[in-house]
Amino acid sequence: MDLKDFIAGTYQEQGEYRCFIPEKINHIWCWSNSLIDTLLEEANLKLGELNAFSLYVPNIELFIRMQVVKEATSSSRIEGTRTEIGEAVLSEEYVSVERRDDWREVNNYIKALNYAIGLLKELPLSSRLIREAHRELMSGVRGKTKNPGEFRQSQNWIGGATIKDAIYIPPVHTVIPELITDLEYFMHNNKIAVPHLIRIAIIHYQFEAIHPFLDGNGRIGRLLIPLYLVSKDLLAKPIIYLSDYFEKHRSLYYDTLRFVSDSSQLERWIQFFLIAVAETCKKEITMLQSILVMKERLENETIIVLDRRISNAKRLLNLLYTKPSVTGTDVVKELNLTPLTANNLIDDFIRLGILRETTGGKRNRIYVFDEYLSKFK
Repeated sequence: MDLKDFIAGTYQEQGEYRCFIPEKINHIWCWSNSLIDTLLEEANLKLGELNAFSLYVPNIELFIRMQVVKEATSSSRIEGTRTEIGEAVLSEEYVSVERRDDWREVNNYIKALNYAIGLLKELPLSSRLIREAHRELMSGVRGKTKNPGEFRQSQNWIGGATIKDAIYIPPVHTVIPELITDLEYFMHNNKIAVPHLIRIAIIHYQFEAIHPFLDGNGRIGRLLIPLYLVSKDLLAKPIIYLSDYFEKHRSLYYDTLRFVSDSSQLERWIQFFLIAVAETCKKEITMLQSILVMKERLENETIIVLDRRISNAKRLLNLLYTKPSVTGTDVVKELNLTPLTANNLIDDFIRLGILRETTGGKRNRIYVFDEYLSKFK
């Protein structure tokens, strides 16, 4: 199947509306567009550099945790939530009441992503794993009544107050099983020579076109990208997340996906996707380099003046790498310190310019590691 000859699907009458039935994708794919070859080469090169760099960084898991938080906030922001990274790492009781629903959705995404990455050790990337991740994503939040972990048994749509003025109407639910089966076959078909980045680009489009759940499709579709790259050993660590790029280019992201369904412009989507991979890898390498320089300076210069307290200071820094917004209670619990010792240590970090108190109050104070947080924006 040549990409330029691909017909993305057909519209099917369903009484008062027409839904889109995607074409199956488990094909041998080829293309005559040399730009795709150039972009694929660049994306693979940058992905390899990021993978190699992640193996070099000591304690990379500390920073991956914040990458996951960034992915969760960016992916959820595409869907309309407004939780920031620093807020996402706080305990729920420190989040304002009017923002807690958003906070829960972002933290469910973090749980779903970590849960799914863990499941890859036991299960292949499959409809079962996808449904398990969806169950985690939707548990206890605004979509909890929309069959978490189950493919839909009714029609859904995107945009519009009603189905009659919808922007996009996915396929009728009765064809979802065969379309998802075809998607799984394509994920794992070793008899066809399709580069992995081309394959996951097509998989992401197809999943969004199928829209198999009543809610949460966008977030699960974006979660599929790092899961696929890790499952195929393109990455040793789950360190690349594209939602930040998609969120910054939201209109283009949605338009390019929609052009596939409307005009069968699959080549155009693949080009956008490959650029997203290359640009994200370059940004993440620069970010990690900057973090290492900061880490070296803080640990070997800044906190040296704390003398006998330096051991606890290093432990607090490690906590801040995964939780850059903390409370005194966090420091007490996570480092197993007395309240007095924890507060003195926090005061030291404020004096050294590492932490900043943000509430201005005398109780329930929140301390932010601004320099580190800024690297994820």
